[in-house]
Amino acid sequence: VVETMNKKGKTKFMAVRFGNVLGSNGSVIPIFKKLISEGKNLTLTHPDITRYFMTIPEAAQLVIEAGALGKGGELFILDMGEPVKIIDLAKTMIKLSNANVDIEIVGLRPGEKLYEELLYDVNAAQKTENNKIFITHIDETDIDLGEHLEALSIAIKNPRKDELKELMKKFVVTYKEPPQEKKVI
Repeated sequence: VVETMNKKGKTKFMAVRFGNVLGSNGSVIPIFKKLISEGKNLTLTHPDITRYFMTIPEAAQLVIEAGALGKGGELFILDMGEPVKIIDLAKTMIKLSNANVDIEIVGLRPGEKLYEELLYDVNAAQKTENNKIFITHIDETDIDLGEHLEALSIAIKNPRKDELKELMKKFVVTYKEPPQEKKVI
């Protein structure tokens, strides 16, 4: 979409990919803080789940810098450092707040990943002047965006999960089918 839109006019279109921004809407920390203040247990989907984090000022600064570096059509990847195990974050927040709450593991939701993939191919990423900003080139596909969106538009009128999934697989070339987890009953 970014590449297609970038080719259509004078506006420069770019995308920036990064992880979770601490304190933003939907961030896990405000959710955990609220649960702790209410005396409720913290819920996690899986004990091994990890996520990348950065602060709001850091994210804003890197997005602005990426925009200044861009010529149009790029996908910028921000170096998020090391991923954090959410269970460790939860334990730390409970300890620091001296709360009498526990952690409940509720199970992964459909499509949820244990870890985030911020970079499609680390070796293909191009370094920039800023050691926290990389450029990855999106693989050119043979799919015309207009044709693909039209096919999706038709498919959603009578939605069939397998058909929609196949259309998306053609368009999102980096898509990997998640492994089927066996449920213990």
